[in-house]
Amino acid sequence: MDTGGMPWAQARAVGDRGEELACAHLRTLGWEVLERNWRCPAGELDVVAREGETLVFCEVKTRRSVRFGEPVEAVDQEKALRLRRLAWAWLRAHDAQGSRFRIDVLGVLCRPGERPELTHLQGVA
Repeated sequence: MDTGGMPWAQARAVGDRGEELACAHLRTLGWEVLERNWRCPAGELDVVAREGETLVFCEVKTRRSVRFGEPVEAVDQEKALRLRRLAWAWLRAHDAQGSRFRIDVLGVLCRPGERPELTHLQGVA
């Protein structure tokens, strides 16, 4: 994990806070959060949720500033492809290969002393 010069434990705390805020946002939309931080040999999915009949695999990117760009900009084409492979791995592991799914990105900007800002991009990959 690139912590941008921040101590690892502090960076992890920022990331955990972002995931908590993202899950709270999804619940306010009426979605069911099924799993957090699901891991397999290929990597990790931050959040797996259900919106109606659709499974939604969510990548959460949290930043304390926009010095290196908006949080959602951290998901490039290569990362999106990796997320798609992880989604297929989750579907196989849960015997849900025929399920409808999509991949969303949630960007959380947690500037010190300010209210967090959340951006939710649906269907990015």
